[in-house]
Amino acid sequence: MTGFARTLRQALTVARRDFTATVFTPTFLLFLLAPVLMIGFGTVGGIGAQSIVGDDSQMKMVVIAPQSQAPVLLETDKQLRKLFPKKGDLTPPPLTIAEPTGDPAAQARAFFDNEKFDAAAVLLGPLDKPEVLYARRGWSEAQFLSQLAEQTLRAQRIGSAEPLATVTQTVVKRGQASPGGRGQAASIGVFAMFFITLFLSGQAVGTMAEERSNKVIEILAAAVPLESVFFGKLIGMFGAAVLFVLFWATIIINATRLLPPEVAGSFPSLVAAIGAPVYAVLFILYFTMAYMLLGAMFLSIGAQTSTQRELQMLSLPITIFQMMMFGLALGAATRPDSWIATAAQLFPFSSPFAMIGMAGSSPAIWPHLLALAWQALWVAVIITLGARWFRRGVLKSGSPKRRTKIEAAA
Repeated sequence: MTGFARTLRQALTVARRDFTATVFTPTFLLFLLAPVLMIGFGTVGGIGAQSIVGDDSQMKMVVIAPQSQAPVLLETDKQLRKLFPKKGDLTPPPLTIAEPTGDPAAQARAFFDNEKFDAAAVLLGPLDKPEVLYARRGWSEAQFLSQLAEQTLRAQRIGSAEPLATVTQTVVKRGQASPGGRGQAASIGVFAMFFITLFLSGQAVGTMAEERSNKVIEILAAAVPLESVFFGKLIGMFGAAVLFVLFWATIIINATRLLPPEVAGSFPSLVAAIGAPVYAVLFILYFTMAYMLLGAMFLSIGAQTSTQRELQMLSLPITIFQMMMFGLALGAATRPDSWIATAAQLFPFSSPFAMIGMAGSSPAIWPHLLALAWQALWVAVIITLGARWFRRGVLKSGSPKRRTKIEAAA
C-alpha cells in the first residue's frame, strides 16, 4: 500500500469517527435547525424595527374636490398606479376624495391632525392651479398627487380617463445571459457561498481544543500521523456540513414548488455566463475548497488553544477575516477585469469565492481548472503546516516523561 493510500485510509477512519460523534447527537439537531431560530429572531427584530420607524399601512393621500370630479380622479389614480409594483414600498398609499367644506386650506391642514389615519399629502384647489400640502415623509406622495391633478385635467379636457392606446405587452426571455444578469449571478453566488461557509466553517475551531482537554488527541497522534488526524477531522466536519446543506436545500427546493405561479414568476431570472449545469458543479467544488481552506486554517489555529476563553477570543478575528474575504471576492465580482479580481482569485482563502463570481460573469472554463488545483495545493500545505505546528508547539510542550512516551509511541 502506498503512503498516500495509507494516509487517506487513516484519515477516513478519523473522519468516520468524527462524523458519527458529531451527527448522532441532540446538539447537531439544534445546529440543523439553527436557521429557523435565525429567521425567528430576524422576524421579531423586523417587527420591532417597523414599530420604531412607523406603520405605513395607516397612511393615506387626500384630494379635496367636488364629488362630481371623484370618478375621473379615481380612474386616473387607477391608471397611474399601474406604473408601480403591485406590492412594494414604492406603491403609493390609498387615495381618499373629500368634499370641500368651508375653508379648503384649513380643512387640508386638519387632515394632518386626524387620529384615524396619517395624511401623507393633501391636494386642494382647482386642478389647473392645485396646491399640495405634505408631511415630512410625504414628498413622493406629493409628486404623485401633482401628476394626478395634471392627468385628471387632461382627462377632463378629452372627456375620458380611459387610456387611448391598446398596448400588448409580452415578456421576452433572453437567449443568453445579459451583462446585468451575469453580474447579479456572480454577486449572488459569492454571497451564497460566503453565508454557507461563515455558518459552517467556524465549527472547526474548537474541535482540537476539546480533544486536547480529554487527552484523546495523544492517543490518535500515537496511532496515526497528525496529518491524517487533521485531514480526517476536516473530512468528518465537512460531511456534517454537507448533511446540513442537503437538508436545507431539499426543504427550499420543495418549498418553491408549492408556491403559486405568480409568486414563483416574480423571482429574478439569473443566468450564469458559464451555463447552469457547469455553474452548479463549480459551486459544489468551490464550496468544498472554501470549506477545506478555511476549515484547515481554523483547525490549525484552534489546535493551539487549550481553554474555552481562548476559543471565544478567536471568534471575533475569525469573523473579521471571513468578512474581509467576502468583501474582496464581492469587489472582484463587480469588477471582473480589475487588479482586485486578480488578487482575489490568487489569494487562497478568497479564491473560491472570487472564482464562483467569475463563473457567473465569464464563460471561460480553463481558469477554473487551474484555480481548483491551486486551492487543493494550499489545502495540503495548510494541513501539513498545521500538523507540524501542533506537533512542535503542543505535543512537545508537556513534561519530559510524557513527551518521551508520545515520541516513542509515534
